[in-house]
Formats: sequence, C-alpha cells, structure tokens
Amino acid sequence: MFIDESSVSGTWQSFERLVCRLLLYRGYQGVRVVGSSGDKGADVLAHLQGKRYLVQVKHWKRPAGTQVVKETIRALGYYDADIPVVVSRSGFDGPASAQQQELWMRQIPLQLWDFPHLLNMAKRVEAESYPPGVEQMHQLRPYQQRAVSPLLDMWDNPAEKRGLIVMATGLGKTRVMAEFVRQSAFRRPKLQLLALAHTNELVYQLERAFLPFLRASQKSLVWNGYEPQTTASLDNADCIFACVNTVNHFVEQGGELPEFDIVFVDECHHVGETGMYANILEAANAGGSGGAFLTGVTATPWRPDEYDLAKMFGSPLISIDLVAGLRNGSLSNIDYRMYTTNFDWRKVGAADRKRGKLSPQGINRTLFISEWDDGVIDEIQKVWDEQPSPRAIIFCGSVQHAKMIRDKLNARQFCRAEAIFSASKKGERMAMYERNRIMSDFQIGRIQALCCVDILNEGIDVPDVNIVVFQRVTHSRRIFIQQLGRGLRLAPGKEKVIVLDFVSDVRRFAAGLSLKDSLLAAAETSGQETRLKIHHKISFHQYGAEDDKTEHFLREWLQDIAEVEDADEDAAILRYPPPLQE
Repeated sequence: MFIDESSVSGTWQSFERLVCRLLLYRGYQGVRVVGSSGDKGADVLAHLQGKRYLVQVKHWKRPAGTQVVKETIRALGYYDADIPVVVSRSGFDGPASAQQQELWMRQIPLQLWDFPHLLNMAKRVEAESYPPGVEQMHQLRPYQQRAVSPLLDMWDNPAEKRGLIVMATGLGKTRVMAEFVRQSAFRRPKLQLLALAHTNELVYQLERAFLPFLRASQKSLVWNGYEPQTTASLDNADCIFACVNTVNHFVEQGGELPEFDIVFVDECHHVGETGMYANILEAANAGGSGGAFLTGVTATPWRPDEYDLAKMFGSPLISIDLVAGLRNGSLSNIDYRMYTTNFDWRKVGAADRKRGKLSPQGINRTLFISEWDDGVIDEIQKVWDEQPSPRAIIFCGSVQHAKMIRDKLNARQFCRAEAIFSASKKGERMAMYERNRIMSDFQIGRIQALCCVDILNEGIDVPDVNIVVFQRVTHSRRIFIQQLGRGLRLAPGKEKVIVLDFVSDVRRFAAGLSLKDSLLAAAETSGQETRLKIHHKISFHQYGAEDDKTEHFLREWLQDIAEVEDADEDAAILRYPPPLQE
C-alpha cells in the first residue's frame, strides 16, 4: 500500500502529496497541493459532494495545537472553502481537541486527522484498485492505442528497447505513457519506473498525471532538489518522478542508480540542451542491451540547435502533428481569428516600396500601430456569448499588461478573471500557493479567465478551455504550438475553441495562413465526404468583421510562407505587393 508506517519518514512535501493521493483514492475531486512558504494556512484543496475541503498538513514530530487550528480557520475565507481539516503526523494536544468541540458548537465543521485516522482511511482502499472514476482514462482513443501497442510489442520482444512518441499538444502523450506503464506492470509485477522532466514544476505535474494509472499498492516518490532521497527509498519506490539536474548530480557524484525497467523522458525535445540526459541514460543503460526500456515523448520535435532526437530514442513509433490531430477529430474544432485592425496601411508608402525588401522587424515597425486593449476586451466579450460555459486563457506580454486586462475584464462583469504569473521583470513574484489557489478556482469554474504571463506553456491540462487569446508575440514555433494546444483538448459539451489572435507580427500571419492552407489541403485530399466533417476555420478580422481583403494582400506579400515563419528579426525577405486599395 502506498501509505503505511514507513511512509511518514520522508519529507514534509512527500507527506502532503501522500495525503493528496489518499484523498484521490477516497473519491475526492480536484485534489491539488497549494502549500508553500507563507501559504496562508492551506496545503491541500479538494472537493467532495460540492464542498471545498481546505487541508492543513503538519509533518511535525510534536502534536499540533491550537495555533494551527486558528491558522486553518483564518484560511477558510482566503480560499473560499467550506470544510477545514488539519492533518497531523503526531496527533493533537488536548487544547486543540477542545477547540474542535467549540468550533462545532459554532457550526464550523473542523476535522482533525491524525496518522492512525489516515491509516484507517487507507484500509478501505483495495491494494490493487485505482482511484474511483478513472476507468474512462484507461480507455484509449484509437490513435493513442496505436502508440501504446508498438511500445508493448517491444516490451514483450525487446530486440529494440527504445521508442519515440511524437504527438501534438492535446492528444494525450502523458496518458499514452502512463497506460503503457500500467499495462507493462501486469507483465512484470515489480516494475520500476524513472520518469524525467527538466523542471521541478513539470516533475510534480507528471506525478499527478500518472496517479490515475497507479494501483494503490504502487509507491511513488519525487526526487529533486527539494526532496532528496536515500538509496533505500529509491530502491523501494515503484515509480520515481525526478528532475534531470538532480539525477545528473547524483550520477556525477558516483551514485548508483537502481536497475530501472523503464526510463521515460517527458518533453524530450529538451535532451539536446545539455549533456545531463546523456549522462543519466548511460548510467541507467537505458535503451541498451540488458538495460532499461527507453521512451521519450514530445509535441514539438524540432529544435533550434537541430539536435536529432532519433539518435537517442530511435525513429518515431507514431507521429501526429497539429494538422493531423485537427483533421481526424482528435483535437477540438478550431475557429481561429487573426486580427489586422491595427494595420496602418498609409505607412506603406511608395518610398518604402522602392527598397524592395524589408525584414520582419522593419515591417512590423512600419505597419502596426499601438495596442488596442479596449477593443480586445470588446472582442472577448462578444465571443463570450458564443460559447457555452466559456473558459478563457489570455496570453499577455507582461505582468502589468496581465493585470490591466484582468481589471478591464472584471470591470465589465461578464466574467471573473485573474492574473497568473511566476515573476515580473521588476522582481514581483507570485507565490506558488497563490498560483495553485487560482488554478484550483479555474478548474472548478469559480474563475473563468486566466491572464497569463510565461506560464501554462507546457504540462498543463485544462480541457474545458474553449477561448484562447493571444496578446503576446512569441517567435518560438514550439511555444506558440504549446500555447495554442491549451485550448485544443476535447471535453464533454465542447464544440470548438475560439482563438483570438491580436499579435501584430508578419510571422504570426504567415503561421496562420500556413495552418489554413494545411487544413484545406488535408480536406481536399481526404475527399468530399470527409471534407464536410471538418469544421475548422482560419479567418482574418478587422474590428467587428472579417477582413478578406487583408488576407488576399498578405498572400501576395508573403509568397514564401515557410521562409517568413522561420525568419530572423533582421532577415530581409519580405517583398511588397501592389498597393492595397482602401
């Protein structure tokens, strides 16, 4: 069982996640660790029967007292919670128990859970069971099964012990890997997994994503700079979710890794950035004869340093790009609207045309006028009425900009918005507990719009999102696809995702035209019957209406779309078309 007497010997972070996992197996929904330094009295949020549980977890060696209870009660308002819970590894002193009775008299249903109480809860979970309500997650879509099947075939007949999975954001790469591990564990009962990610945040997300696929008897742990592990704990864990730099440091210091059965690299397009991955995989003999089975997954296999992922992981066993996912219905229908309202055509003068060519940076300065944030809010409010149960992610350019958009949205009162970020250029930081509180509220619909800065690019699963707004330019194709993918996941009742793109950059327009042409080409080659089933739309808009004239102009201008998409800031590649008649 994942929880027993030995499980409290780890870190306080692992104890918090142990409580989370227990809640998950006991049927709680939306379970999320929110705790961090200065967390205002909450470590875990969870929901059961329409009530929000606020859980304070104490890993102390002494009993918890009245001060902890007071902190927990104060936190109810900040987290808008209904039921306060204090979990204490070492139980509670007399005054704390007396205080519980007083609070009950005041209709405040405080719950006090000591470790024997946790063990009693765990005894009601069958060792070979999965968390309740996750059976549908084990039912793969056909294309996901096409990814799992060759992995299992190689697992059973290990002539080749490595495989690469390339699937666009939103298609369920992590689900494929978790299901592969789940089914492999039936073939080898004591299977040991090492799952690697390049940031601590992704490590924790990866563990959460795997939990629905782990039986209660399987133990998991996190191995990173915050949660150091002993050789014994590593050897005894079934699934280890680790940060690559921590494992690399262990290897460089002469540490000996357990004999893993599977080594899995998440977001494996990062492997070429340093030699850390190569060091770890060599130490684990991953992909080699007699070593661990090696797998990697990515949505974006291209890299600016042109590192060839096949050298490490072999040729892709399956490769489904964004267009293929959209075409076959594995991703949400998309209504992509690129706004050209802030074009200033008068600046395209005869003198400029005589120069023949301009760089993307030069033409952006020439054509585009300043941001039009009030107009952006108008357009968001219009599409809000187009979507049932609207849920939006708005990618902003700075913390100040995100807060301004948040305030403008809230002032209109058609939705509740929050700004979410990690840190600003001026040194302002948003604490992890606050970000997690916001994400928890967004997950259950208390917040309907997130104004984001430099987060939600990788590893975030928010399938209910049906509006995506771009107000931040990015010249990284990988980041753009990952951001777009936040809205492409399928969800019950979701007919389409509406994308509002206010990024004024010719490379973005080139990307939009390229996506439109790819979808049209895919429809034409699929035949008339299939084409009628494709409900995707890529359009250009002026304020309040479609803008076919600008699209025609851009098509003449951006003659080599691929070249424009990949262009550097100063590459002189753009050619002027004939003047646009207003």
